[in-house]
Amino acid sequence: MSHFAIPTLRTPRLLLRPFSAADWDGFAALNADADFRRFLGDGRVLSRDEAWTQMERILGQWALLGYGLLAVEHEGRFAGRVGVLRPAGWPEPELAWGIAPAFWGFGLAAEAAAAARDWAFKACGFTQLASFILPANARSARVAEKLGATRAGEITILGRTVDRWVHRRGT
Repeated sequence: MSHFAIPTLRTPRLLLRPFSAADWDGFAALNADADFRRFLGDGRVLSRDEAWTQMERILGQWALLGYGLLAVEHEGRFAGRVGVLRPAGWPEPELAWGIAPAFWGFGLAAEAAAAARDWAFKACGFTQLASFILPANARSARVAEKLGATRAGEITILGRTVDRWVHRRGT
């Protein structure tokens, strides 16, 4: 059996923690939400089985790379996911966030992403991370700006042209 550590991070309003099987219902509901999925991956919603497979991949990335996504909790409720991901074929590690629509508009994405970014810079030694954001995703672009990231051109991922936002350590 392989052993690896997944951190638990706290912010003033959030708990960022490892995913568990108890998150499946919330994670499946989140990924079945068209508003949430519109700007992620290929834009389609995921079935419950696909959501389970995605949770397995999230945990597998921690084992293989030492970093990954964390579950976001707000007031004891599953609110989304945040962290650093790098699926096979990804050009570089990505600081990624996804908050459930019920929690939009409260600054939780920026709060969670800042904590995950700071942890990744310190614990993993990254000096730079990217965020890949579809041009139509104004909410995520505002989060990137709030985090101090700068837009650094475009890149095509999964057949979609996205803006590449760069987060640098110390900015």
